[in-house]
Amino acid sequence: MFASVALLILIQSVPVVPVTVTSLSPNVEVHESSDAVLSCEFKTEKEMNPRIEWKKKDKDVSFVYYEGRFVGPFQKRAEIEGATVKLLRVTQEDAGEYRCEVSAPADAVTLGETNVTLRVLVPPQTPACEVPSSALTGSLVELRCRDHHSIPPAVYTWFKDNRAIPIRQPNASYTVNEFTGVLSFQTVSRADTGQYHCEAKNGVGPAKSCRGTLMQIDDVNVAAVVSGVLLLCVTLLLCVFGVCYARRHGYFSRHRGSQTSGYSHPPKEPQDFKHTQSFML
Repeated sequence: MFASVALLILIQSVPVVPVTVTSLSPNVEVHESSDAVLSCEFKTEKEMNPRIEWKKKDKDVSFVYYEGRFVGPFQKRAEIEGATVKLLRVTQEDAGEYRCEVSAPADAVTLGETNVTLRVLVPPQTPACEVPSSALTGSLVELRCRDHHSIPPAVYTWFKDNRAIPIRQPNASYTVNEFTGVLSFQTVSRADTGQYHCEAKNGVGPAKSCRGTLMQIDDVNVAAVVSGVLLLCVTLLLCVFGVCYARRHGYFSRHRGSQTSGYSHPPKEPQDFKHTQSFML
């Protein structure tokens, strides 16, 4: 009897190893159009044929691998070895969080899972640049550069006449934000005239640049401004003089120019109002 009790205690004291699921690379970064390996390693206590499932967590949870086959957009575009999945020719739509689930019904703990995050890197695209063709000295001018597709987000460098504009320059009349791609001149001068272009880079692929655009800075034409003001004043004076002249000569009088016509209706003759006698039959 003591031997039976001792055996039972020994059996209960043996540690139970439940199903465990881990990933060798919980965070994966790959370039667009390359292959991505989503690692999933598992160990079971007793189960010899565990069920393996992969799911992708977006707004909703969708199956990637279910009942021994790939489903949805992963059909014919993925491979599995053990529980590790390889996605072929990944696109930006494949980026996101994946979950590997292993079910072991014969084990004390029947379910284990691990998460893998996939990030798809996209090289810079040709940025869209906004460069004004002309501006007046002393005005505020902003040049904009943006690449909406690169991952991670690109940083930007502006060039004037093919020479990089320093981001930090003491006593500079401009500011450059390398993260938003905005080059801002608080007060432009004629010295700022030149050909400008922008370069986007993010370390994933080669840098891309937009085409150069000439920005011409001109002085304000004081003579033209003065002439325009004088012309406007003369026009206003002529209008006021015309109104005064018209009022003085009665052109705005209510009754001026209203003449009676020489034609009048002939008076009605008395017989026109004579009633004819009615006869009753």
